[in-house]
Amino acid sequence: MAESIECAVIGAGVVGLAVARRLALAGREVVVLEAEKAFGTHTSARNSEVIHAGIYYPTGSLKARLCVAGRKALYRYCADHGVNHKRIGKIIVACDESELPGLEKYRRQAGINGVGDLQVLTADALGKMEPEVRCAAGLLSPSTGIVDSHGLMLSCLGDAEARGASLALASEVVSGRAGNDGIALEVGGADALTLNCKTVVNAAGLRAQAVARSIAGIPPQTIPPAWYAIGHYYTLSGTAPFRRLIYPVARQDWLGVHVTVDLGGQVKFGPDFAWIDRIDYRFDTGRESAFYAAIRRYYPGLKDGALQPGYTGIRPKIAGPGEPMPDFVIQGPREHGVAGLVNLYGIESPGLTASLAIADTVHDLLAA
Repeated sequence: MAESIECAVIGAGVVGLAVARRLALAGREVVVLEAEKAFGTHTSARNSEVIHAGIYYPTGSLKARLCVAGRKALYRYCADHGVNHKRIGKIIVACDESELPGLEKYRRQAGINGVGDLQVLTADALGKMEPEVRCAAGLLSPSTGIVDSHGLMLSCLGDAEARGASLALASEVVSGRAGNDGIALEVGGADALTLNCKTVVNAAGLRAQAVARSIAGIPPQTIPPAWYAIGHYYTLSGTAPFRRLIYPVARQDWLGVHVTVDLGGQVKFGPDFAWIDRIDYRFDTGRESAFYAAIRRYYPGLKDGALQPGYTGIRPKIAGPGEPMPDFVIQGPREHGVAGLVNLYGIESPGLTASLAIADTVHDLLAA
């Protein structure tokens, strides 16, 4: 069986749904193909649900530009559409004096990235704001917030469907071929079919490289390697000791074990960082002692037995151990030579924050 559609978006995570919404609002005929039985079950559902300010990312990078633009757009969108969110604020802490240069580096980079509202906090001032935190100094980011990621995805899907888009669950793209007259996708599932598309957006997240490799006509050298990094989250039992997000100065290639306070008031610690060779969400309880040690650097009042295993999330990486932290990769026809195709690779944090800005970028690539 064969059908035709103007545009197929592969992947119904927050980025895929934001892209589908943007294209549908522009008048395109859109179907979203999702391999799972529900939308947003991988990276979009297993993260910190933070609206990032855009502090850390390298000058001129897509992460920096799209995070800042996406954060502004996301606050507007959530307010206009009734998506639950809160501008809770974040404090970056230097646990001892050796980390003060790292704090200053963040302050300078934030200014370069257009984040001009950071406030320097002395240890005394920080202690008055967050009495349980012990540190040498801190930076307050008042524009950092939290969001209901499921509510955001549901809202984007609703907007897209109101403009005629459709969501096909349990519809895995198993192969495809790119030709002069468009891209044909072989879609599996209970009602397998060939879907002939004028345009395709590959927003498959953890599987984006596998999807690209399955489509004949995409030059293999344009597909980056796929790496997976797992992060564990522990929850805190008892009354929340923090009002804001607390992030320690980053060490190595991750942001450390930070504090997230969700919209229900639950405190979570994480994520940590470990390389894995496949998509596997099993929780390694053997990491508990490392969590206690990392958290007590800035929260010495953490009691034994207060941490409970929460969940894990996996980041889609395009660079492996020892390599520099990569930028988002958003490839249009100029990069891979396939008309009507946009591939999204390595859309990890701050992908949630940047989702609406990424959607605008994809729209502009296809419009061009």
